[in-house]
Amino acid sequence: MTELMFNVGASNQEVTKKDFDLIIVGAGPAGYTAAIYATRYNLSTLILAESFGGLASDASTVENYPGFPSISGFDLMEKFRAHALKLGANIKQASVVKIDKNDLGFVVSTNSGEEFTAKAVILALGTRRRHLNIPGEDKFSGKGVSYCATCDAAFYKDKVVGVVGGSDSAAQAALLLARYASKIYIIYRRDKLRAEPSYIEQIEKNPKIEVLYNVNVKELLGNDKLEEAVLDNGQKLKLDGLFVEIGGIPSTELAKTVGVAVNERGFIIVNSGMETNVEGVYAAGDVTTGSNGMEQIITACAEGAIASESAYKFIRNMGSDKVVRQYH
Repeated sequence: MTELMFNVGASNQEVTKKDFDLIIVGAGPAGYTAAIYATRYNLSTLILAESFGGLASDASTVENYPGFPSISGFDLMEKFRAHALKLGANIKQASVVKIDKNDLGFVVSTNSGEEFTAKAVILALGTRRRHLNIPGEDKFSGKGVSYCATCDAAFYKDKVVGVVGGSDSAAQAALLLARYASKIYIIYRRDKLRAEPSYIEQIEKNPKIEVLYNVNVKELLGNDKLEEAVLDNGQKLKLDGLFVEIGGIPSTELAKTVGVAVNERGFIIVNSGMETNVEGVYAAGDVTTGSNGMEQIITACAEGAIASESAYKFIRNMGSDKVVRQYH
C-alpha cells in the first residue's frame, strides 16, 4: 500500500483574502478537524491561531488515536494540519484579540491590526497549562521548573526529577523522563493515580519511578536554579527538575469579548450541536463543557466535526426561517 504523504508547507501561510464563510480560532485537534469538515462542505475557511497543534503537540507519544498505534503528538498534529491545507483551508499564525458581531456576521481582529470577516465562528481555543502558584515557581521557571516533558526531558539525563500530578499527562511525562533521568518522583495529592491502567502498569514496573501519594509541593528552593522541593508533609526532595502536569485552564478570555457564556469553571457552555449562547458562534475541544469533560484528542475531533456541521447548516440557512436553535 502506498503511504499517503502530505505537504505541510510553510509555517505561516500567506492569506490575502479577508472575507470567509467560517473562521476557526485555534489550531489543535478540534480546530483542524473543523477545518477539514468545513472545506468538504465547500465553506471558505480560515484558521487563525497563535501556535499550531495546541497542547496535543506536546504529547511525547499518542497511543489511543485510531489508526496510529504509536505516534508523537507533534507528528499527529502535523498530519492534521497538512490534511486541512490539502483540502483548501487557509491557515494563518496570528493572535486573535477581539471578535465583534454585526448584522452581517463577525469581524475578527488580530494583534497585528488585521481584520477578517466571517458568517460564523468556531472557537477551538483549548486550554493553557495550570501552575502550582507556590513560592519559587516563577523564579525557577525555565531553571528547573517545566510544563512540557516532551520539550525538556532530554536536558535531565542522569538527573533526579519530580512530576506533579496523577492523570494521563503526568504518567506520560514520568515514563518519558524515565528514558533520561536516573530517578523520577511522581508527587500526587490523592491516594491513587487516575491515569489509564496501561500507564499505571508501566509506572509500577519501572524501577526508576517512585510515587509519593497524599502530598503536595509547598515551596521550591534553590539559588540560580531549582535544588529542592518542600512538601506539605515536611519532606524535602533534592531535585534537578520539576515537571508540572496538573491539567489545564480553559482559554476563554477571547470568547467573552463576543458575549459567549461560560460555566463556573470557565469552560464554554455548548449544547449537543456545539452551539454557544451567541448565534453563529460555536465552540469545540477542551475549552467546552462537551464530551463529558473527557479532554482527549478524539473527543476534540468529534466536537470539531459537529461544530462544522452546525456552522454549515447555519450559513446555508442564513436569511431564512429554517434555523432552529436548541441552546440550553
